[in-house]
Amino acid sequence: MADKTLDTLFHDTLKDIYYAERKILKSLPKMARAAQSPELKAAFEKHRDQTEGQIERLQQVFEIIGKPARGKTCDAIEGILAEGDEIAEEYKGTAALDAGLLAAAQAVEHYEITRYGTLKRWATVLGLKDAARLLDETLQEESQTDEDLTAIADAAINADAMQPA
Repeated sequence: MADKTLDTLFHDTLKDIYYAERKILKSLPKMARAAQSPELKAAFEKHRDQTEGQIERLQQVFEIIGKPARGKTCDAIEGILAEGDEIAEEYKGTAALDAGLLAAAQAVEHYEITRYGTLKRWATVLGLKDAARLLDETLQEESQTDEDLTAIADAAINADAMQPA
């Protein structure tokens, strides 16, 4: 068995988030179609565009470490996305749908924030300054998306969800 080091862990975690981002990219149009609020639809569409750039940055990080850009099945994101699908199905046509979709989206954002925060720290420790910069750029985008979703929720969606359909 090969030695497992921080380099190995960094690469494995990079493969994990690469897989996750590609799955998220596929799910965002579906979430946008399911959303009832124009603001939430727009947020999902904006994040879809950002996610494409995030995948490109991940590909650059793979290049920096001299590895092919490949994903590794991420059970965590599979579960989070499945919960979002379940909410979309169970709450379709109700006032609570958008609040549920928004919460599911924030679960995704929080997962991404933890992954990118960890990867950025490890890249710094490993002396991968360019990788750390790329990962930080994505971390900042994910954090801003989370804040934007909170603002959308607070502006109306959570209050609207309290009303019967």
